[in-house]
Amino acid sequence: MEISANGAINAMLEQKQAASMQEIQVSLFKKALDMNTEGALALVNAATQTATPAASNPPNLGQNIDVRA
Repeated sequence: MEISANGAINAMLEQKQAASMQEIQVSLFKKALDMNTEGALALVNAATQTATPAASNPPNLGQNIDVRA
């Protein structure tokens, strides 16, 4: 089996190009993951900073729980 110099060079260049594309894909994936993380943290922070229910309801609501069926 003979391997020509041009064939070996072409194979090496294709391998480098594939590696470069993989690095770009991983970089984009990391960026998207970071954006999702930021969005999720913002959502959690917004949910935890809501007004307390006692402040928005009259004082007689939400004080008793009926546990009988």
